Amino acid sequence: MYRVASYSDLAGPYFKINISRLYTSSSVATASWKRTLYSVWVGEVLAIAGFGTSTPIIPFFLGDLGITDPQTVKLYTGLLQSLPAISMMVMAPIWGSLADQYGRKPMLLRAMFGGAGILLLQGLVKDPGQLLLLRTLQGMLTGTVGAATVLVASVSPEEERGYSLGLLQMSIFLGNSLGPLFGGYISDAFGHRINFFATSLLLLSGGIIVSLFATDDFTAPAERKSFAKSLIPDFSPLRGEHGKALWTLLAIVAADQIAGSITSPFLPLFIKTITQEPARIASNTGLVIAAGAISSSVAAVLIGKISYRLGYRRTLMFCMGGAALFYLPQAFSRSVFQLLIFRLMSSFFIGGNMPSVNALIAVNTPREKQGSMYGLRSSVASAGGAIGPAIGSALAIGFGYGSVFIATGTVLAIAGIAVPLFVSMRQRLQD
Repeated sequence: MYRVASYSDLAGPYFKINISRLYTSSSVATASWKRTLYSVWVGEVLAIAGFGTSTPIIPFFLGDLGITDPQTVKLYTGLLQSLPAISMMVMAPIWGSLADQYGRKPMLLRAMFGGAGILLLQGLVKDPGQLLLLRTLQGMLTGTVGAATVLVASVSPEEERGYSLGLLQMSIFLGNSLGPLFGGYISDAFGHRINFFATSLLLLSGGIIVSLFATDDFTAPAERKSFAKSLIPDFSPLRGEHGKALWTLLAIVAADQIAGSITSPFLPLFIKTITQEPARIASNTGLVIAAGAISSSVAAVLIGKISYRLGYRRTLMFCMGGAALFYLPQAFSRSVFQLLIFRLMSSFFIGGNMPSVNALIAVNTPREKQGSMYGLRSSVASAGGAIGPAIGSALAIGFGYGSVFIATGTVLAIAGIAVPLFVSMRQRLQD
């Protein structure tokens, strides 16, 4: 008996072959973006830990350079903190614009390898003036967070972008936690100058890992600008149909940085007022800060993982509201345990803020202009971080330490209210 061949009989091998090819192609693409994500994650942990290794010992290193007058130490310490932030604020959009023209990975390697060279030279300085110049150049050349963010956002699939950016945010929290611990040990064991060499080595290691394992699916523009014109960032998305959303997201970045920097300088002093055992002030401060960093690190990944399904806009509203809710009662804490609980909760919600913001920036910005927008985002973050301590100082002097927590909660609450009012374009599809 003969059987008439069916369409599936004839097409089956064809479909099997093509499905196999599609599966292989998909597997390769998945492996590629994940390899990039994990290599950038490791590189950023090393880079941020490196900066955290050398930055805290600046006041002590000034003593090694001959600065002993307390007022002069304060002056140089302030300059050595503010000038790099200012130079980074100016240069970040320019580097972002170059990323749009020449690729994302080269900009991250520039930040890591350039930082490694600058930090190596800082370990060789002979006077404070040289250190001041090199720290200013450091701000101009580095900016690993902004460069890593645009690279990760560009290679990640849309449904995985929240998770990827959350994992990247975790690397920042983790690096900030490990760096000072490592730096303290290096200083005690080998002296302050060696910290700069350690930072340089960590940045160099991070750059090597990224160069070997990260890939950039960058496609050069059909009409590439001249190098001189490439130095001018393209902020045209701010005037487009998603401009209102982008302006709001940049304001939220500023609010988040201001909120964090209002409180952080005064947290040890506030803990001192509620600690019953004076001998435990340092350990209590370390416990509260470390616990908050760990909480934010865990939240960045967990919330980032589910943010696409929940909707980035809804996730951001939830996190901003939760952070504000748990910041306010910190002002009325009467024991370290109470403060610790509230810090754990507020830090958890804080950890979910930036992955959602960064994902929303990607959603609302054309891919070929994301470098400029993330560069502007870094500039806004630097400005917010510089403004916060000044606000905190004025509040602490005028109304006491508790007022800095109330101000932080208020800033976060206002920013959270702005999200549903102004960020509502394509996010409606998710919400």
